[in-house]
Amino acid sequence: MKRIPLLMLLLLFVVTLSSCDKCDGEKPRARIINNGSDVASVQIKTSGGSTENLNNVPKGATSDFRSYNAGSVTFTVTVDKVEYVENVPMSECYEYDIAIDANNNITTVARDRNE
Repeated sequence: MKRIPLLMLLLLFVVTLSSCDKCDGEKPRARIINNGSDVASVQIKTSGGSTENLNNVPKGATSDFRSYNAGSVTFTVTVDKVEYVENVPMSECYEYDIAIDANNNITTVARDRNE
């Protein structure tokens, strides 16, 4: 009988830890943060052959996130008619910021949405 309260407390602790995830098997996603000199677009091509596009994001704007299938992903970013290509392995529950600065330099950051 003394073990029942201990087991209940342990069960409550385990359930609490497992419910802390913010993302549960969701597709990866990406967005453009465009502080560049012109409109920006990105083509997201997955290893499964599907393609998603974020087109004509105005300078000074941030696009909505676009979801795509996990796997090997090729991002082709175009700003001021210059292309930047990056291949990235993307897992579920990750998001990817594609940031373009005032000099049209492109930086990318991947984040785990469960952190």
